[in-house]
Amino acid sequence: MSDGERALVDTQGTFVQVVSEGRKRNDIEWVPGRILLSNKRLVLATSDGKRTIALSKLTSVTASQMNQPLAQVDSYVKVQSGRDVWLISTSDETFEGELYRALLDQIVVLAKHPAVEGGVVRDTEWEKARLKLDDEHEETIDLATASGTFVELDIDDVGTVEAAEREIRGRERPVLEVEHTVETTSVETYVTGNPRHVSLLEGLVRQGEQRNAADDVDLSDDEVQVLMALYSGISPFKIPEFVDMDVDEVEDVYDRLVEADILEPVRTRREVQLEARGRSIAGDAIADQ
Repeated sequence: MSDGERALVDTQGTFVQVVSEGRKRNDIEWVPGRILLSNKRLVLATSDGKRTIALSKLTSVTASQMNQPLAQVDSYVKVQSGRDVWLISTSDETFEGELYRALLDQIVVLAKHPAVEGGVVRDTEWEKARLKLDDEHEETIDLATASGTFVELDIDDVGTVEAAEREIRGRERPVLEVEHTVETTSVETYVTGNPRHVSLLEGLVRQGEQRNAADDVDLSDDEVQVLMALYSGISPFKIPEFVDMDVDEVEDVYDRLVEADILEPVRTRREVQLEARGRSIAGDAIADQ
């Protein structure tokens, strides 16, 4: 290895190139081999040779659970380098986290936090922030801003992610708008920076959005009303009066929504807080009003 290079993961797995020079390949066949990851490159090696991919050339990394066309594996990581795309599957649970850490740990971005708090837009300034992927909790992103604010963003807590182009400090920049919670309050944190870094970060935070997607949830009008009230900051104890429902009816709604992983019970039967999935549903419902 070159000076300053250190090994991060050395494991076995399978991989396949699905796009070559911008063209989708039809002859997809998973190949077993060795997967080596350092802080500078990714090496995919078989008995027929090896493919070396510089981490500096990676522009997109996303993780996916099994889908039908590629059902030979349970999960895989998709990496894009230029006009080439590879799928990599390994049982080593550290691979994905180490890859994201090698790509994103300690980068400097611009952050706006909170840009939105409790549904209210805040007049918050953009400021430099250093991004760190938590060593103990691989799916936690820490942002330390220049003013001393510390933002902890749990991937599993991400409700929605929006990617946009905005004029920031006199130029158009790619922006990620990430909804999550601080304590029990729904907030949105905006992040911008190097387009490559923003693209890589988007692949990471969208994993939480996909896990908490509400597309398959069919709720009654009463359930939606309760969610919107909670999303707006109404105390769980005041929900019956606010939505004009009996206490028993509201508690039945709570039970159904807890069962659907939309609410999380906190302390007592009648005290709950929104899960990321619930915030996503409530936010969509409010936007449709």
